[in-house]
Amino acid sequence: MPSDGPAGRSRYITVELAHIDLDRAGRAVLRDIHWRIRPGERWLLFGANGAGKTQLLKLVSGAVWPKPTGRGRRHYRYAGELHRTPQDVIGEIAYLGPERQDRYQRYGWDSTVERVVATGHFRSDVLLDRVDARARTAVRAALATLGIGRLAGRSFLSLSYGERRLVLIARALAARPRLLLLDELFTGLDADFRARVSAWLERTARSRRPWVLAAHRRADIPRAATHALVLDRGRIVYRGGIARAPLAQWFGTGGARRRQPKRRAGRVLVRFTHADVYLDGVQVLHDLDFELRAGECWVVHGGNGSGKTTLLRTLYGDFGVASGGTVYRDGIEPGVALEVFRLRVGLVAPHLQADHPQHLTVAEIVQSGARASIGLAARATARERAAADAAMREFGVLRFAARPLAELSYGQARRVLFARAAVGRADLLLLDEPFSGVDPRTRADLLRRLERRAAAGAAIVMATHHRDEWPDIATHELELHRGRIVYQGLRRI
Repeated sequence: MPSDGPAGRSRYITVELAHIDLDRAGRAVLRDIHWRIRPGERWLLFGANGAGKTQLLKLVSGAVWPKPTGRGRRHYRYAGELHRTPQDVIGEIAYLGPERQDRYQRYGWDSTVERVVATGHFRSDVLLDRVDARARTAVRAALATLGIGRLAGRSFLSLSYGERRLVLIARALAARPRLLLLDELFTGLDADFRARVSAWLERTARSRRPWVLAAHRRADIPRAATHALVLDRGRIVYRGGIARAPLAQWFGTGGARRRQPKRRAGRVLVRFTHADVYLDGVQVLHDLDFELRAGECWVVHGGNGSGKTTLLRTLYGDFGVASGGTVYRDGIEPGVALEVFRLRVGLVAPHLQADHPQHLTVAEIVQSGARASIGLAARATARERAAADAAMREFGVLRFAARPLAELSYGQARRVLFARAAVGRADLLLLDEPFSGVDPRTRADLLRRLERRAAAGAAIVMATHHRDEWPDIATHELELHRGRIVYQGLRRI
């Protein structure tokens, strides 16, 4: 194991929090936090959506400041010195969460993967320096650690959600951080990518670099974890060794679900024939023949980069089909706008969470679902407001109606997207990794609500990497590999 150097001059950071409170917009988020992170410790951070996990990581990273109570203490020890604020060590801490990934989407930060990872080496958001030989060596090493060197020349925004996540992990590694804060690290990763990240985390046991990993799934707990901290409504309810951590209650599924009776398929909603789809001149989907009927529930699966997101966005109409292929959408004839179809479709997708301005209130975001728009160009009608209130009540976010999106946890924001998709009783629900960042109990609750929607006649197409997210009502499955269908038909298991 590498030495930390002379006594008292550790190469890694020790963090000490005592009597820490945190408020956001006048609301209590964290209360009386006591926590110490030492070199050699690898922490699992757990709790339900809204428990305060992300805000705690941001507080440790220096991105947010505690409530000035006069008794709180936030100390950082590094290289033999004591720092009473994070400002002097902030460049030595790498915080990686879904928000950073969303930022690239929101602001259109699109450069090559090499240049994105190089910003980690230079510890900047955008690349201001030339990628010299030293930086290029650091970038290649970081990409090689995760086995994604082949992506170096690719455009970042052309990557799948999971590929982007691995690139941003590499970016964090290129910064050579003295403390790693990892928020929902495994979100959007297929089995192969999860295995790569898990193997990297296991190798960190050879170092004394501390890390904290916030997670929602039992399968995401690496064997290298040494400690656990559990939050409940902003307070620590457990802090100690991983072996004695009371995690079982947090991994409950909310009760067993049972397979629903088969439903008769109805009219054709969408049909692709010999469909090819290109993005930025690169062919992503190849010769698709696919038909979706009312009453069907499809699960789309395949590895990162296989084309799942592109398929769902093509179904929605965001992407067109190349010449030689055809698309049929129910009710859309020459002279009828595509928006007429979109008004009958509910969409939940990572890019929607990134695209919505953070200052919009939950009510405004849900109301926008009635118009299939990002935001509202004009005030919602009384009917739209009533429909949005009903959807917010159904999906348990009515109490957040007046709060801006920026104040919600990632999982709470995902629930808001479900409410937005439900406005207007959609004929078709398109769900792209809909349970990313969602805790197990919320996931079980949302699945039950989807089953009710399907029982009422809605068709569903859901892309996911996790078998335990497949709805019991799933009737069909479609497997993609490198943009081609390798199986489509009745659900096999």
